[in-house]
Amino acid sequence: MKSGQKKGAAPEKVIPFQSQSDPAGPIAIQDQLEAYRLIFESIYNGIMVTDARGIITHFNKPYGQFLGLDPAAQIGKHCTEVVENTRMHIVAKTGKPEINQTQRIKGQNMVVQRIPIKKDGHVIAVFGQVMFKDVKDVTKLADRLSLLESKVKHYEEELINLRSTRYTFNSIVGNSLIIRELKKEALQATANQFPVLITGDSGTGKELFAQAIHHASPRKLYPFVRINCSAIPKDLLESELFGYEKGAFTGAKSEGKPGKFEIANQGTVFLDEIGDLPLVMQPKLLRVVEEKEFERVGGTKIIRSDFRVIAATNQNLEDMLTNERFRRDLFYRLNVIPLHIPPLRERKSDIIPLVQHFLEQMTTEANLPELSLDKDAAGALKKYAWPGNVRELLNVLERALSSIEGDRIHLCDLPFYVSRVQKSRPKQNQTAIDIKGVQARAERDAIRYALKETNHNKARAAKLLGIHRTLLYKKMKKHNIALNPE
Repeated sequence: MKSGQKKGAAPEKVIPFQSQSDPAGPIAIQDQLEAYRLIFESIYNGIMVTDARGIITHFNKPYGQFLGLDPAAQIGKHCTEVVENTRMHIVAKTGKPEINQTQRIKGQNMVVQRIPIKKDGHVIAVFGQVMFKDVKDVTKLADRLSLLESKVKHYEEELINLRSTRYTFNSIVGNSLIIRELKKEALQATANQFPVLITGDSGTGKELFAQAIHHASPRKLYPFVRINCSAIPKDLLESELFGYEKGAFTGAKSEGKPGKFEIANQGTVFLDEIGDLPLVMQPKLLRVVEEKEFERVGGTKIIRSDFRVIAATNQNLEDMLTNERFRRDLFYRLNVIPLHIPPLRERKSDIIPLVQHFLEQMTTEANLPELSLDKDAAGALKKYAWPGNVRELLNVLERALSSIEGDRIHLCDLPFYVSRVQKSRPKQNQTAIDIKGVQARAERDAIRYALKETNHNKARAAKLLGIHRTLLYKKMKKHNIALNPE
């Protein structure tokens, strides 16, 4: 007795298909034929088989039900007597299969296939099957496949966009010692997985460093997901970061949505403007960074994601710790590898290389001839304080390029608040304090000019200066510029 078999119970009868190599096996030929018959009758769509003369030898029940015929009564008839527009007898003569052909039956077009069955090179039978009872079904299937293909293409494009980074270490332009040291430290950071905190004024190139680190790391084939902590509304921040399940809140997508941390699996999360992250979200972010696990909004399933964190801010987080506007535990968790990018005014030797880089880039994109700077224009650019840093420099060059005549940028092509710095040359005996005063005046003049140009619209003025609106308010307060002029 076999293990597990009850005492006194008859052994189960197993009916396998009989192999041609074992015709005298334990299964009777009638059992094998019965198995074949059941398979033939269970095929969903209609099937008919004829001999070489077109005489029907097999006709399954689904086909009979569709045509309203008794399957058994059709055996022995010629196929043309039973099915209109049939070509089974023609295929029997030609021996050429006809796959996915249309055939009109009972007033509607169907998709059928007719396959000759050969033995010793001669047709002995023809197998016919209805693939689709209505050509419209093929159209629907094609539409569905087309929709799926477009979705796949869309997701592939999204994935490429997520994985791609525009900037590498070669994109970081500068000859100053501090930039060379920063590139060296950032390159060392690519060899590990520790969090990086990049600080510096707005427009200094913090995201450029973040993308360069990602691109040079083993995670470069996976997503680089940017999260602007100041741009996402507070009430949507949690669902953006962690995702949500279907029906989690009013307006949620019916299928739910993955969060940024979930998308960034095996890649890098770039937390830009981390200083603007609401205090209530900071402990939740700390837990995700430490545990690498979270739940979607409205969900109960723990989701694990392997990502690296790079954060950036133009604010002084240490001052925010004193004012209890930023959690100490989160600061210490993020500030493992600190990188501080100094403002452009503190690395004057980088200005001309940056100008040359941007001009080459812009002329190539616009298919323009090569441009150069004259001596006075170069001098003005080097003397200007650049409160908007590299972003402001790019803005100035774009404005000059839009109005330039010829292939050389002159002093008159620069905005007045930049060119006037060159015109008001400092005296030979000016001190370091005087130079700071010149920088402060230049910054104040630039802000006033931007406000005047935008009719005192703070958002537009900040955009013109290449700085965040919050920073504009701080600088207006610093220079005693009225927020709302009379």
